[in-house]
Amino acid sequence: MRERTFRSGTNYMLTEYYDKANIMDEILDESIDLSIDSSLRKDILSGKRRRRLKNLTIKMDPIRIQAVRKIATMKSIPYQTLIRHWIAQ
Repeated sequence: MRERTFRSGTNYMLTEYYDKANIMDEILDESIDLSIDSSLRKDILSGKRRRRLKNLTIKMDPIRIQAVRKIATMKSIPYQTLIRHWIAQ
């Protein structure tokens, strides 16, 4: 991987592959069959796979909350989901 520094001073790690390849060539315009096990499908539809979540309250600096929300928006996921993902790691 190669490191590039932009004017903002933020470092971005970019792979050589995406520097040279055209991502549009990788997009397939054909249907893809996806399937899951029938017992898993039954559990999902009946709600057995759903996890019960408990509420948790923490105090955070508003600047950090804003930063987390911005990162979550960039990843197109809710910020609470992003925080849960980080904690799980």
